[in-house]
Amino acid sequence: MATLTTSLIVMRWELLSAVMMFFASTMKIRLRQNSHHVMALLCGGIGVGMSCWFVTGLLGITLSMENLHNFMEISKNAFIQVMSQTPTDWPMP
Repeated sequence: MATLTTSLIVMRWELLSAVMMFFASTMKIRLRQNSHHVMALLCGGIGVGMSCWFVTGLLGITLSMENLHNFMEISKNAFIQVMSQTPTDWPMP
């Protein structure tokens, strides 16, 4: 019993996101059958958001401003490095 309780405490956010994905999918199907396409699109967006939250939780990725800043800095440096290696007469659209 203690093992089950501990696993539920550790996995609480992942379980919540999995349940939310299930409910969003179920609601999307029912709303499409009733021709409520805008609400079905909204439920689909919630389902995608929950699945992204689920994956980041399983991978141990924490969403913080420091991580976002590091990602943007690495992306900027990679872009500058790639653009510095292009020919000078490269046609720009």
